[in-house]
Parts: sequence; C-alpha cells; structure tokens
Amino acid sequence: MALLQISEPGQSPDPHQRRIAVGIDLGTTHSLVASVRNGVAECLPDTSGRVLLPSVVRYTGEGSGRTIGYDALSGEAADPANTIASVKRLMGRVRADVHNVDNLPYRVVDTAGMASVDTRAGEKSPVEISAEILATLRFRAEDSFDDDLFGAVITVPAYFDDAQRQATKDAAQLAGINVLRLINEPTAAAIAYGLDQHSEGLFAVYDLGGGTFDISILRLTEGVFEVLATGGDSALGGDDYDRALAHIALTQGLGAQAPTPEALSAEDKASLYAAARRCKEALSGDAVQSATLACPLEVGDLHIEITREAFAAATSALTQRTVQAVRRALRDAELENDGIEGVVMVGGSTRMPVVRDAVAKLFGKAPLTNLNPDEVVALGAAIQANQLAGNHSGDALLLLDVIPLSLGIETMGGLVERIVPRNSTIPTARAQDFTTFKDGQTALALHVVQGERDLVADCRSLARFELRGIPPMAAGVARIRVSFTVDADGMLQVDAVETGSGVKAHIDVKPSYGLSDDQIADMLRDSYATAEQDIQARAVVEARVDAQRMVLATQSALDADGDLLSSADRAHIDALMVQLKGVEHSNDAAYIEAQTKALADATEPFAAARMNRGITQALAGKNLNAV
Repeated sequence: MALLQISEPGQSPDPHQRRIAVGIDLGTTHSLVASVRNGVAECLPDTSGRVLLPSVVRYTGEGSGRTIGYDALSGEAADPANTIASVKRLMGRVRADVHNVDNLPYRVVDTAGMASVDTRAGEKSPVEISAEILATLRFRAEDSFDDDLFGAVITVPAYFDDAQRQATKDAAQLAGINVLRLINEPTAAAIAYGLDQHSEGLFAVYDLGGGTFDISILRLTEGVFEVLATGGDSALGGDDYDRALAHIALTQGLGAQAPTPEALSAEDKASLYAAARRCKEALSGDAVQSATLACPLEVGDLHIEITREAFAAATSALTQRTVQAVRRALRDAELENDGIEGVVMVGGSTRMPVVRDAVAKLFGKAPLTNLNPDEVVALGAAIQANQLAGNHSGDALLLLDVIPLSLGIETMGGLVERIVPRNSTIPTARAQDFTTFKDGQTALALHVVQGERDLVADCRSLARFELRGIPPMAAGVARIRVSFTVDADGMLQVDAVETGSGVKAHIDVKPSYGLSDDQIADMLRDSYATAEQDIQARAVVEARVDAQRMVLATQSALDADGDLLSSADRAHIDALMVQLKGVEHSNDAAYIEAQTKALADATEPFAAARMNRGITQALAGKNLNAV
C-alpha cells in the first residue's frame, strides 16, 4: 500500500509546484517588481532590460488611452496636465491635505471624498492611477515566468496611515493582484540587507524616496526582524529637493525679477523640475563638485552652474527635517546614536552626498551603501512573498512590525482611553473592560480614534459603531470588553461584548480617505509639546465625569429610599447636589473633586441606612436555618 504524503505547514502539497509570488515596491518616483529565482531575490526587468519603472501615467486620449512608465515620462514636458507623476502623495487624501498641491503641473480636484486628477480621460483617482502602474508590474512578472501570479507583498511607507494602506490595497485589487501582505518599506529593506549580509544587532533604516521619508529602528536577531520604533514624514522626499533646487536656479539665473516656479506655465514648470532632477542626479556623482542646470523657458533660457555647496545650503532645511525625525525615533526606542551598529540607506534620494554626510555626522559612522538603494525594498518584499507563498525551504523569517500611532476608544467627557499604544508590535490583539455610565443603560456608543493626545477633539476619528441589547443594570455594573485586533497589514478590527449577556458588536475599520500629510507628524509633535496641558485637561474632564456620576447615583438613591432621611438631612444633601451641579463646568479639578467628596461624605450615613433596609427586607419572613 502506497503511503499518502502530507506537506509541511505552509508548503505546497506538490513538491515540484512553485507558486509565483513577487515583491512590489510601489514608489513615488519609480516602482519595481522582484521575485526569488533559484534561491536568490532579483528585480525583474522589462523587455529592454530596465528594472525601474517610472511611476508615471499619461492619458493620451488615443488608442488605448494611456501610456505608462518611460513612454509616459517622455511626454511629461509637452503634456504635463495629463501626465501624472508622484501620485503616491495623493493616496488616501483629499485635495486640501496634499502638500504643495498648487505646485503640481496637473489639476487636483476632490471626488467622492478623495483627491482625484482631472485629465482628458476624465477624473482619475490615485487608486486608479496606481492600479495602472501595479498592473504593468504584474504583467512584467507574468511574462518573466510565463505563468499566472499567485500573489504579491506590496511595500508602503512606515508612516502610511490606515487610509493610505487601504488605498494601496484597493489599487492592487483593481490591478488583479492578490495582496499577500503589506509591509513597511524600511522593514523590507532590513529583510534584504539582513539576510544578504547575515547581520545582527541594532540598525537604523533611513529611507528617503521620491515623495516620502521613513526612519525605522530595528533589532535583527537570528532571522527575527523586530521594529523597535518608526517615524518619518509622509510629505518629504526627493521631489522637494528638486523644487528647492529649481527655486535657487531661477533666482540666480534670472535675477531678482525671476518668477517663482509656481508662477510658471504648466509646461515650463514640468521642464524646470525635470532639469532640476537631472542636475541633482549629476551632483550626486562621485567627485562632482558642480553641475549645469539648463532649461528653455518662456521667460528666458535658464543656464546656470550649481555647486554642491549651493545645493546643500538650499536644501539644508529639508535634510534637517529628516534628522529631527531620526532623533525622535531613537528617543522612542530609548537608544542613543552610538547604540546603532549600522545605518542602512534606502531610496534613490539617499545617493545625494548632502544626505549621506548628514547621516554620517548624526551617527558618527559612514552609512551602509553596499546594496542598491533603489532595489533593496523590492528585494526584501520578494523574500517575504516567497515565504508567504510556501516556496521558502530554509529558515522562516519572523517579521515583527509596529503601528505608527496609538489606537483607542472615546470615554465619557471626550477623553481617549488608549488600548493599543503606538510602536506596538503587529500583528497584535489588545482588550480592555469598560462599563455603563447611567442606570438602565442598554446601548453603548463606541468611537474608535487614533492619535497621541488625551482629548478626542485632538485625535483622528476612525470609526463609530454601537453595542445594543445590554441588559438594564445599575451604572457601573455592566462589563463591556472592547478588543482591538491589528493584523499584519496594520489594518484594524474592533469587537465589543457585554460579558454577562454575551451580546456582541463588531466593525472592520476601513477608514474613509482624507488624512492630511502632516497630521501624523503633528499628532506626535503636539503630544510632546502639550503633554502638561493634556494632563491638566484630562484631570478636569475626569473630575467632571465623577461629579456627574455622583449626582446621578445620589438622585437614584433618593428616588428609591428618600424616606429614610430626615427633612434636615434631605435638605442638606439636596443643597450639596445643587452645589456640585454648579461646579461641573469649572476648570479647577481640585475644586470639583472637593465638592464631589463633600457630597460623598454627606451621603455615607444614608448609604448605610439603605444597606440596612436591604438586609432587613431580604431576611423578612425567614428563619435562621433558611438563611
């Protein structure tokens, strides 16, 4: 009798079958697709042998109606209004939230709660445009293997919030790609670097791409990639260096009367930024001290020599923004600069000497640059995809990522009770018990928020739902357990259950698009700057809530057993209740607490009398043996 074969967990039941899985780096400037072939991760080239795909889509209105990649990029200067580049900055945003939106050569409008681009082919959302890029990478992978794609691991900036992650997943679905997982770009880089170099210890991953900046502090130990802290700026990248260079080139080349780049026509603006990018790339070459920025404009031909020092001075504020984010991440990880064993540089913008010099000065050591900064993210994603597809035959990776901002629930008085603190390792599940505020309360309104401040008004609203069917009980008796589950993609589910009756409510938090680019950084910055103010505000709100609860409980007791009190005692308690109601809007927490305590002290004999009555009623008509 033949023995039946059972495959290892996660492996294909057919030992000769290999699932085609890829890693995709959906970048602001360029995108790549990579896969593991013959045990080695490598980026897949197009038919011309190029691994980079410019993240550009041009709507032509002819034939297929659009071109993608290099073909689209070649028409950017002639048709900027319909050539969409850097669309990653629009993902999960509304127009008002987009940094430097008026500087873009194409027209951004709001459609159905998300920023869209007005083109000759109609209004196109960032999800649709990104799907065109992702589909092109999917076809490249399927052509390379002459087989259908099983799935992909897609990378996102570590500082992408829920809306931006969801927009990325939606784009992949639209492109016909099965998303195995979303992972943070710095983490993907660490996977590629760690496995390739067999490194262990504490590392910083400095990721400066075309439109976003991320910094992650990781611990690498025997195949375990643990993210200790993450930070960054989702509105800072190589595009901003291009704009800064364009500004100084206009000023120095055309004199004091030179227009700003924003005042140029769309065609001139596109040409100027393209020339600035070429100049920046030239200045990033070894031993190059100056480069020429040449560009014909309607206001006059621009031809100027830019030195490396002038470029460094013009972009120093941008570089310092990255340095400040690095320092915050180190503080979150409770580390000093000298505790980092190596700094991994990721993203094409890290080729700029001004960036590498700033990183070397900050950490006191030269950054690690022996891996291609353009390809390293896609390579790491490919390694993770290969494992998730069940093809990996070696030691399994353990990937421990983190969430960038705390998650919590609104409680009485507009306070935030944090359930999942920021920089918590994901996937994770956390739970906390809550209770009702009023007697007989049969429903609970749950408001899920994200942020670091103590007041709901200062945080971002993610979702609202209700738990209904709670049995009527006295205030504070019901026990409602609220559970937060964050999956490996950083997506959130919230469950609420009343533990006594078992009634449940559930919501998958799929946020609406539209969080400002600066909001996450502002949330963290505000949480530090306003910490003392938040503590005081929280104390006042908590004192008010306690006062309201005391008044309600006392009134309920008086309605039930007020006859136990003498007229003098009743009048005294009524006076204290009126007095406590009068201070509920005070901003003096100590004063509110003192008035609450006065009412509590005055009602102690009444509470004892009520207890005695309850015992007497319970024992009435019963003999000792029955008791």
